[in-house]
Amino acid sequence: MKVVQGADTLILDDKFAYIPLFAVSVICAFLFVLFLLIRKKKTARVSFIALLSDLILGAGSLIAAVKEITGEENSFVYFAVAASIAALILIPYCIILYTFEPKKIEKLVPHYVNVAEEKSYAQALQQTSLQQQKPIQPDENESRALEISYSFAEKASEAFSEKNGMNALLDYVNKTIREEINADGGAILMIDDFEDVITVRSFDGDFPPPYKLPSDMPHKPIRIATNFKFASFPLRENIFGEIATAGKPELITKPENDARIYQNGPEEFLECGSYIMIPIKIQDSVIGVAAFARTKQNPVFTEENLNTASMITDFAATSIKSVVSVKDIIEHNDLIKEAEIASKIQEMLHPAKLPALPGIQLGTIWNPEEGVCGDYYDVIVSRRDRVSFVMSDVAGKGINSVIVMSMLHAMIRLVVNTKKTAGTILEWVNHGIAAESFSTDHFASCALINYDPIKKVAEIATGGTTPVFYYSKEKNEIKQISTPSEPIGVDKESQYKDILQDIKTGDILITYTDGLVEALNEQGTQYPKESLLKIVSSNANSTGKDIANLVKSDIKKFIGNSSLHDDQSLLVIKF
Repeated sequence: MKVVQGADTLILDDKFAYIPLFAVSVICAFLFVLFLLIRKKKTARVSFIALLSDLILGAGSLIAAVKEITGEENSFVYFAVAASIAALILIPYCIILYTFEPKKIEKLVPHYVNVAEEKSYAQALQQTSLQQQKPIQPDENESRALEISYSFAEKASEAFSEKNGMNALLDYVNKTIREEINADGGAILMIDDFEDVITVRSFDGDFPPPYKLPSDMPHKPIRIATNFKFASFPLRENIFGEIATAGKPELITKPENDARIYQNGPEEFLECGSYIMIPIKIQDSVIGVAAFARTKQNPVFTEENLNTASMITDFAATSIKSVVSVKDIIEHNDLIKEAEIASKIQEMLHPAKLPALPGIQLGTIWNPEEGVCGDYYDVIVSRRDRVSFVMSDVAGKGINSVIVMSMLHAMIRLVVNTKKTAGTILEWVNHGIAAESFSTDHFASCALINYDPIKKVAEIATGGTTPVFYYSKEKNEIKQISTPSEPIGVDKESQYKDILQDIKTGDILITYTDGLVEALNEQGTQYPKESLLKIVSSNANSTGKDIANLVKSDIKKFIGNSSLHDDQSLLVIKF
């Protein structure tokens, strides 16, 4: 704890963030001991589920606190995972308490100190109960349901840390329901919202396919099973998609009368028997379908089988959703970590200070959207007769994009020191980047300007859509002198031509990334390129820095309160 000088405000330093975590651990430990005492004294019933949840939460808090003290990043993830597991265990238990009707208790038996009197009272109560009603037997269904629910929670907790944990959980759910309803085969299908399909994620046993097999597929059991195991179906015109869309469980005992089921044949193992199809739902949202089959030779499923499978599927849905949620948290955390690393690398590539160049004034805008910026510019004084200016826009914002940016940065800085032209330099850079496998979805637009201050000639080459404009002081006009071409990193054989431009005193070269002229205002209108060019030509007597600042102010005024949709970069070179 530290106090700001001259104020009463207390500021809690980040290094003390472990204190509330330790406090949660102590509270959980106290509750755990209290629960044990209550169970021992038998003054009330304390569920094993409550004990386990309390223990997991306390352990997670303690681990997170220790990780925080040792300085490990993202230590609170351990607490978040522990809290998720504790909730995962409690949710199915609460569902059970809500679903099953408890037996009514006619009268509470007080806890007597006198043991003899307690026995006497219990005997009297037992005699009365025998006269009035039959003895109450334990509800085996409730016990079995609780056991299954707990096993799902246990498997879900293992799935959090395993690479293929979700598949293992789905296989376990499939096997459990199959055994409970005595099904010959079972499958779990999950919906892919992005592709708008439902895909088989778990498959086992004998499951006569209720869909039309490909005409060229041999009718052999192993080929049919393999096809089903890796199948995907649209959310229409098939039984799985129809069940997912309708969101209601179905018992199908006469498949020959169901138009949604296709009868393959004539082999006996392909004859459709009976099916149970149950949508896997979280609240009102269907995330998949649990499907089970009995072959033609076995008795058909019953309504009791349907009810049992539906109940267990509801328990499984909660576990599946919890695993998905926790994995999303972990994945999001990994992405944040990756973005932080990429951002630090990019800061190293971005020029901290522009060099002082005799006879040249520079103005820049570098306005990243959020996190890792895809824009990159550089000013390189390589030789006495060459000053190089680079403006690039790399697609994407992840680690691979930063790798492309760093390769572009390093290769250009290495090659501009040679006597190769701007177009040849871009061809060399492109060949090196396009040859890498990671760059197939990552490419860059780039403008390279090599200026010879002795001959006063600018040599320009561009790859992609990054433009270069030239303002002539003598003619008082501005025009684009670059032409669009293949981006860097797409095709190893791409060629880039050189454009030569004589430079006179007062002339200006500008280049920018597309985010600058694609900035949107509150009405969804893009910032006009003509406005940018007009500011340059109207203020040609100003310094390069002032021109860049005027453009920045004009864009800010144009977009108002709208947020950025892309990075914005501008380089003004005034001679």
